[in-house]
Amino acid sequence: MKITFGNLGRILRCSFQLRCPQCREGALFQTYFRMFIHCAVCDLKFERESGYFIGAMYINYGATVLTAFPSYFLFEKLTSIPFSVNLGVWALFSAIFPVLFYRYSKSLWLNFDYVFSS
Repeated sequence: MKITFGNLGRILRCSFQLRCPQCREGALFQTYFRMFIHCAVCDLKFERESGYFIGAMYINYGATVLTAFPSYFLFEKLTSIPFSVNLGVWALFSAIFPVLFYRYSKSLWLNFDYVFSS
């Protein structure tokens, strides 16, 4: 399937609202870390096979690296923050951000897969 602005907008909207990619209404998560097995509205199965969300780990890792790496160098170049403080800030960011972004990476993976599989 070809990505259009409409598809991309739909993917991003559903992903960041943590909604089902099929009906766009059902919630994906029961708790912060626990996902529903099926959509409560349309009964779409979220995890299709064992290891399905490994791609979400790549999304999470990529988002962390693509944020922390250039930001470290921008801070190094544009501010007078000492090296150890700059490194500490981005090391802490790299430890906390993946936990906060966890749900969104799984949602992005599920939504992209749904659009490309349909």
